[in-house]
Amino acid sequence: MTMTTTMTETMEKVPAAAEGTSAPRGRGMAAGASRPASSVRERRGRAPREGRGRVERARSEFDQVTLEVRRVARVMAGGRRFSFSVTVVIGDRKGRVGVGIGKGADTALAVEKAVRDARKHLVSIVRTEGNSIPHTVEAKYASSVVMIVPSAGRGIVTGSAMRTVLELAGVNDVVGKILSRSKNKLTIARATVAALTKLAPKQAKAKAAPPVAA
Repeated sequence: MTMTTTMTETMEKVPAAAEGTSAPRGRGMAAGASRPASSVRERRGRAPREGRGRVERARSEFDQVTLEVRRVARVMAGGRRFSFSVTVVIGDRKGRVGVGIGKGADTALAVEKAVRDARKHLVSIVRTEGNSIPHTVEAKYASSVVMIVPSAGRGIVTGSAMRTVLELAGVNDVVGKILSRSKNKLTIARATVAALTKLAPKQAKAKAAPPVAA
């Protein structure tokens, strides 16, 4: 009788506990209520989520375009080691442009090296008031030969890497021609830069007269 009475009392108490509300989560809070996220952060001494850890990067004065990404291999004692070679063109669209190459174990590192190389090889070019070029120029780099001709009102009429270099240099109203059969984007881009460096004002400044001896 004693065991039967104890089991009966236990079974009667279990439903009574189940019908009650859940235990409160914190002191002074109603049962079943959740603590606001802001108060939790303040209690833990953390800053609000808005703007935490976000640092705005200063925008570079140069725009950059990746011309080509190639995977290259080097034969080592233990086998072949692969890396990436990247060709990048940078320019401010205001008369400055540069071409650089970089190699690295991954593309991000290779692009970073290429941009640094392009900054070292920046050149300033001469443009007219309409952002065209003053005269026809031609240049050769390795196996690539290019020619740039001014043409008013036509925009940029060319393709391949020449167009990228001319756009980033801020040159407009020109016709570009690739006179060689080379399809190498790096040599075409550098030939274009070499041609732009040959530009001179259409009307050269008169040389100053030598001083008259007293």
